[in-house]
Amino acid sequence: MPLLKVNSASKSAPPPPPPPPLHARQVASSVPPPPPPPPPTPALASKSQVPAAPPPPAPFGKKTNGNFPEPQAVGRSGSSAPGRPPFTSPTNSKNRLLSRTISSKSHQTKKLKPLHWLKLPRAVQGSLWAEAQKLGEASKAPEIDMSELENLFSAAAPNTGHGDKSNSHTAHAPKSEKVTLIDHRRAYNCEIMLSKVKVPLPDLMSSVLALNESALDVDQVDNLIKVCPTKEEMELLKGYTGENEKLGKCEQFFLELMKIPRVESKLRVFSFKKQFRSQVSDLRHNLNIVNSTAEEIRNSVKLKRIMQTILSLGNALNQGTARGSAIGFRLDSLLKLTDTRARNSKMTLMHYLCKVLAEKLPEVLDFSKDISSLEPASKIQLKFLAEEMQAISKGLEKVLQELSSSENDGPVSEKFRENLKEFLSFAEAEVRSLASLYSTVGRNVDALILYFGEDPARCPFEQVTSTLLNFVRLFNKAHEENCKQLENEMKKLSESEKLKMNASQKNESEKLLSSSIRTSNV
Repeated sequence: MPLLKVNSASKSAPPPPPPPPLHARQVASSVPPPPPPPPPTPALASKSQVPAAPPPPAPFGKKTNGNFPEPQAVGRSGSSAPGRPPFTSPTNSKNRLLSRTISSKSHQTKKLKPLHWLKLPRAVQGSLWAEAQKLGEASKAPEIDMSELENLFSAAAPNTGHGDKSNSHTAHAPKSEKVTLIDHRRAYNCEIMLSKVKVPLPDLMSSVLALNESALDVDQVDNLIKVCPTKEEMELLKGYTGENEKLGKCEQFFLELMKIPRVESKLRVFSFKKQFRSQVSDLRHNLNIVNSTAEEIRNSVKLKRIMQTILSLGNALNQGTARGSAIGFRLDSLLKLTDTRARNSKMTLMHYLCKVLAEKLPEVLDFSKDISSLEPASKIQLKFLAEEMQAISKGLEKVLQELSSSENDGPVSEKFRENLKEFLSFAEAEVRSLASLYSTVGRNVDALILYFGEDPARCPFEQVTSTLLNFVRLFNKAHEENCKQLENEMKKLSESEKLKMNASQKNESEKLLSSSIRTSNV
């Protein structure tokens, strides 16, 4: 009979366990429930029908199945049982907020692909980053499953070999990765530029400080200026505490530049010095062309005779009208001579002018030889010359400023200062001479415009040279057409006279033949 009671007791189902805690319900979908308690022994069954409570779950973060942690035990009152506090770095309190966003259930064991972002050197007041640090909102970020992150973004593909195949290959030591602090695209462009400079970085900077123009060309210096580190990039590099050899080529180059005080200013001075001679020479050449053109036009007696002849023709045509009795005409009227045509529509007033001059003043027909500088001057714009003059003057001011600032640099800029002083003694004299020529050209240009009765404020130099150049071309073309027409007429006249002569000789021959026939008949 006791055996029968035991069997019946073992067959009866025990009462269900109490409901799981609230926290356990939230993770029930991912965490398997604890096993049910064993059936009571006969001794316990006889004393009580209430089963024993299930064992408490493991503390939160303890791995039980795969990488999924079991929930932390929660009492019925809803308060959490004390557990192991999360790990925080004792060295940096700011990192405590960030460390909470990474799950403690997995530690990084694989090299991950980097995110090429630009780190802020500090959290600017008023930014969301400053607010997050102040309010501790970084802890609200979702937890990162490092295991999943490693599977998705590991730097190298996982080894798929099996058994002995994976062991048959010799293990290679991982390549040392370069530390990159600068934006990927900017660093890439910087390294391309550096690849074109076949000079070691320390020697490169020594050449800049020595103002050695043979080490680099102008384009290379300008490219160096473009890749000078910004203030933010300097802050990033100053905060780096690792070995410089582990940095990328761009970062190492930036560190070399940062050794020189005001490196960008010195590079601009270097660029100015390299271009100074050619820049001054080109500007002086163009100023001399403008100056020569103004003097040639004003001193040309042949051009003056032609202008007077045009005035006479115009007054003759406009006699008795409001346009008649003119004492002069606007410069652009020279181009209207081709608009007035003769009745046969083959000859223009320009052709007639050339015809009159060829008959009465043939010595002025080659007046264009007197103003040989006109064509090159027509390609020059004075505003560009003014900009060049201003750029040279401002560049010299920058040199003086940098020379003054470098007095406090110490030994690093000593050679730079010596070479710069030597350059300044030459450059200042050149700029003074150039400024004097520039002022002279300005006065001569105004005098040229007034020479044609125009207002310098309304008729620019470019308009004068363009109008005169077009007039020269139209004049020479009309003169050539007149010469060709005269040649054709002379040719026709010669042929006509020849025909007349042949006809006359033929008549004489016929008369002689007729006379001889009559004589023979008699």
